[in-house]
Amino acid sequence: MVEPLPISDFIGGAMVVGIPLAMALLLALLPSRGWTPLLNCLGSAATLAAALGLLRQPQFHNDIFIIDDFNIYLLILNSFVGFTTSLFSASYIAHEIASGKLTLPMLRFYHAMYQALIGAMSLALVANDMGLLWVGLEIATLVTVMMVGIYRTPAAIEAAWKYFILGSVGIALAFFGTILLYLAGQGALGDGLPALAWNRLHQASASLDPALLSLSFVFFVVGYGTKIGLVPLHAWLPDAHAEGPTPISAVLSGLLLNVALYALLRCKMILAANLQTLQTAPILMSMGLASVLFAALMLYRRHDIKRFFAYSSIEQMGLITFAFGIGGPLANLAGLLQMTMHSLTKSGIFFAVGHVVQAKGSQQFQDVRGLSMSHPVLAWGLALGVLAIAGMPPFGIFMSEFLLVTTTFARQPLLALLLVSGVLVAFAALLLRLQQMLLGEPSGVNRPIEASTLPLFAHLALVLIGGLYLPAPLLHWFRQVALLLG
Repeated sequence: MVEPLPISDFIGGAMVVGIPLAMALLLALLPSRGWTPLLNCLGSAATLAAALGLLRQPQFHNDIFIIDDFNIYLLILNSFVGFTTSLFSASYIAHEIASGKLTLPMLRFYHAMYQALIGAMSLALVANDMGLLWVGLEIATLVTVMMVGIYRTPAAIEAAWKYFILGSVGIALAFFGTILLYLAGQGALGDGLPALAWNRLHQASASLDPALLSLSFVFFVVGYGTKIGLVPLHAWLPDAHAEGPTPISAVLSGLLLNVALYALLRCKMILAANLQTLQTAPILMSMGLASVLFAALMLYRRHDIKRFFAYSSIEQMGLITFAFGIGGPLANLAGLLQMTMHSLTKSGIFFAVGHVVQAKGSQQFQDVRGLSMSHPVLAWGLALGVLAIAGMPPFGIFMSEFLLVTTTFARQPLLALLLVSGVLVAFAALLLRLQQMLLGEPSGVNRPIEASTLPLFAHLALVLIGGLYLPAPLLHWFRQVALLLG
């Protein structure tokens, strides 16, 4: 565990949280103008710079905040995807306003809420206090509810309401788990902040009440598992993706699901240090495997592009959860790589899907045909993204899935057969839909789209590089986090 250091050493972490929250307030107060998207991009770029600066600062913890190998990795990933999505948002939201789907006042609302979402997720990641972590996820939930319903159509409002109800139930259960965790820590660590500080709970875990720890984890699994989108707690996720703006789909799949899983893993690490507590591995493995198999089958019944890739996200989060359930350095390394590559790939896919939907005027598969002829650049981007998420070499997801499958075969051969079956079923569904979208005569409307594809191809380039070569410092970093996870 890192040694306590002066609060001045937390300046980088404070900036990662403070910059987006300050930008959210600024954007909320300023009138909607053409430079509003530019401010959003500048704020996201400053947040990314602050996150990268954490690599050069000492690790830190007190009873409220923590900076360690685990959250530095996720803060940089979140800030990078947040920045590239802000670039995508600029052209996407401008097109939505020009087409009349959104009004000009919504320009200010959207970008202010976007920065608030990035700030809330960063707050959850830097929180050492498990209650503050819960607060960050609660704020992120409320912000995304408002953004999902931004179009104000009956379907969008219904999706936002469904997300609000299910998300609130989940976060309430996670809150009760936090209370139980506090009660477990109170006896050994005393009243107040120390009883909720993750590092103190982790160090003192062996002396904590195993029954309270176990019960708290059950509530955390249900509560944070709802936010992760694990089966059978996933019902909000497809609707939120289908009805909300596409940049929010990119952030939901690429970032928010990871943050919720991060919260669950922090709780798992506390239990792992107490041998008398509930065994977390069977729970995570069963929920992860169920998510993979269910989502893979559901891919064949989706006719909406964004719902289709929402179920793909459920399948991917199932793989990641299963990896952390298996545990051990190699499986944890596979889970961390899968988290990274899924975030980059799925957000890139949504960048392509957003432009495709605007070009075609529909997000139904039947209206999206012949992209290779009507929009060849978008077709290439979408094809590479789908091949990457399907686990084709030489992309990074192939490497992480290969590590996971080989580890599972070595330790749980029967589960490995089920896992591979789910992956193959999903693989076939992805290729089937990709073929339908790219080939044949162009169908429906074929509007020209003037938008930068730089964020899309930047993500795909990183996923390709991740599959071919991981620099030694980065690989060492992943290994350190994998060992930290146990």
